[in-house]
Amino acid sequence: MADDPYLILGVARGASDDDVRRAYRKLAKEFHPDLNPNGRAAAEAKIKTINAAFSILGDVDKRRQFDAGLIDGNGEVRQRAPRAHAGARSGPAGADDFGFGDIFSDLFGRGRNGPGAGATGLRGADVRYTLEVDFLEAAVGARKRVTMPDGGTLDLQVPEGVTDGQVLRLKGKGSSGARGIEPGDALVEIKVRSHEYFRRAGDDILVAVPITIDEAVLGGKIEVDTITGRVQLTLPKGTSSGRAFRMKGRGIRSAAGAPPGDQIVTVSIVLPAEIDDQLAYFLTEWRRTHAYDAGRKG
Repeated sequence: MADDPYLILGVARGASDDDVRRAYRKLAKEFHPDLNPNGRAAAEAKIKTINAAFSILGDVDKRRQFDAGLIDGNGEVRQRAPRAHAGARSGPAGADDFGFGDIFSDLFGRGRNGPGAGATGLRGADVRYTLEVDFLEAAVGARKRVTMPDGGTLDLQVPEGVTDGQVLRLKGKGSSGARGIEPGDALVEIKVRSHEYFRRAGDDILVAVPITIDEAVLGGKIEVDTITGRVQLTLPKGTSSGRAFRMKGRGIRSAAGAPPGDQIVTVSIVLPAEIDDQLAYFLTEWRRTHAYDAGRKG
């Protein structure tokens, strides 16, 4: 993975938080696997890189720490010159810390030789776990119980807007060290299950909605599912298949204080299962006097 999140997102070091979010959303849409069916594997790898970069620059504290040289582009503590009793730390790229009572604490809240360090200063080993969550749980957040590798359980809060492959770091919930040594961390990788209706592109939600021929011609209000419930969408008269409607603020909020994305609804006209004589006769007569060019090429 590239070392510099600024290069990955294509923003200058002095870019504002809004510029960073805009760059992230643009790249997330461009490389979303659902929008790149012919290169899905490459798009998935690119999205993970983009998410990891945004996990640094999209977090005020982590961005400050990266700019100061305290962490690298993977979010890991930079190696310093060896000294007596120096501790070890390991963890995957993009690991995130989230405040949750005693479970989550600041990544840099206690040094590797902080309280509880023993004669060698070596902390306990990190443990890794994969947690599968539903699409809506990832979108709006959820409280989950994790069964750890040693059989123990741990309740954690999955933050809203978490992405597939993102890693949550649970401070001090890993393996115990020797007597007086701080324990390691638990690293929980999130796997987001796909949804039959919703797709995610950055912070936006993509949905395809079928409409009837009369709704397309006459317009009107239809009900559309969103990640927070059903809402009404107004169709204008003469709505064609493939037309997209943007529902502002109905997407995902990926960072605290950031505005949510939008929901983009693409409609398609679905004809009735059977064309009755009345409809066929009406359209036959209508076509004779109202024929028009649908824009087909060739």
